[in-house]
Amino acid sequence: MSSLLHPSPAAPSRPGRVQHARTLLGTTLLGPALVAGAAAGSLLFLQVVDPTEPGHLPTCPVLTVTGLFCPGCGTLRMLHHLGDGDLVAAAAMNPLALVLLPVLVLYWLAWVRRTVTGRSRGTPAPAWVVWGFLVVCAVYAVLRNLPGMSVLAPG
Repeated sequence: MSSLLHPSPAAPSRPGRVQHARTLLGTTLLGPALVAGAAAGSLLFLQVVDPTEPGHLPTCPVLTVTGLFCPGCGTLRMLHHLGDGDLVAAAAMNPLALVLLPVLVLYWLAWVRRTVTGRSRGTPAPAWVVWGFLVVCAVYAVLRNLPGMSVLAPG
């Protein structure tokens, strides 16, 4: 009898569920949706403006100033070739970025899942993961500029 007078908070009414769905789609998923839209727009831009053609996009500032390839050099050309479906050409431009791309997608999917389910983020990445990533990037930057390691250089 008391459950009829006081409905359980675990079972919201239909208008409450609709409001929750509107809130979820309208505000909570706004961040992941904006990131997905920016990524899709950037990939579309790289298909329209070919970064492999000289003069279409500015050269990397690190390469311009130092003459050395940074860890990100070749990433736009890699994404362009990936959009064309040419995995070999994409790997020739920046193999590290190509390997890290699925990791970024998995992090984005985990973000969407946490947002939809309402789970907390949990613990941040351990310090050794962050430092390990930075060391990998630094070693990659050094290796791709060595004369015998031209396979890591873009192009």
